[in-house]
Amino acid sequence: MTTQRTTARHSSARRLATTAAAVAATLALAACGAEGSKPSDGHGGADGDPGTGHLHGLGLDPADGTVYAAGHFGVFRLADGEATRIADRHQDTMGFTVTGPGTFLGSGHPAMDDPEATSPHLGLIRSTDAGRTWTTVSAQGKADFHSLQPAGEVLYGYDSQSRRVWSSADGGRTWRFGAEEDVADLAAHPSRPQEVWTTGGEGLKRSTDGGRTFTAVPQAPALVAVDRPEADGFVGLAPDGTVLASGDGLTWSEEGALPEGAEPTVLHAASPARLLAADTDSRVYSSRDGGSSWELLYAPDGIG
Repeated sequence: MTTQRTTARHSSARRLATTAAAVAATLALAACGAEGSKPSDGHGGADGDPGTGHLHGLGLDPADGTVYAAGHFGVFRLADGEATRIADRHQDTMGFTVTGPGTFLGSGHPAMDDPEATSPHLGLIRSTDAGRTWTTVSAQGKADFHSLQPAGEVLYGYDSQSRRVWSSADGGRTWRFGAEEDVADLAAHPSRPQEVWTTGGEGLKRSTDGGRTFTAVPQAPALVAVDRPEADGFVGLAPDGTVLASGDGLTWSEEGALPEGAEPTVLHAASPARLLAADTDSRVYSSRDGGSSWELLYAPDGIG
């Protein structure tokens, strides 16, 4: 597949204060749907393979720089314009993060045809071989984490079942239950592990007590996704694809935009400059300049 690069469109027509309703509508397109998923959801090919399904997580393996994408039908390695399913596993991976070389955390649901499945919810699972095998860490049958965010020795997760922000100080083996919130994405940083930010239908919120309580961030733009690649730096995506940056989470500036027509659902900031994003059509984009320009890494068959 031929890659393409799109330069930022700095336009005053971009509305940074997009309504929370627009965020909610975008998020609904990427909502959990393990029981209702169909092969066509993954933009599958003629061979019957369902494809990736809607994408819910992206990560960059520090071992070799490989980009991974997690979706309704597995975890995939992205290279040369192709998405290769790891170990032929079709699990519905709703939460996903890379925590070290070849080390992933995930959550979601087992594959619909998995004969060994004992529960519809995977809880927290962990892989130390780049997704080839997974082991259960905790909360099997209880939690369906839609967002997982490490912050040094603290791990945060948003559980769609309890609708609460959970936190763990021991790698996810045990959990403390925090505030009930409407969460699409979590952002945190190792140097400030007790400070966690959320974005969702109620806008951007901040907690300074490890997720026990949250307060709204005044005048913050509506964001589909947010990440914190450094202690004093945020990156966010607005529903229309605008890339926003902030030093304190309070004031934001426009840095660029995804290609025309892309409706974002996922953002991962490996660093302030190195960004990954996915849209509602399961396309994956990469930026190496903080969102000013984007390269198309992967698009399902039939989608340019």
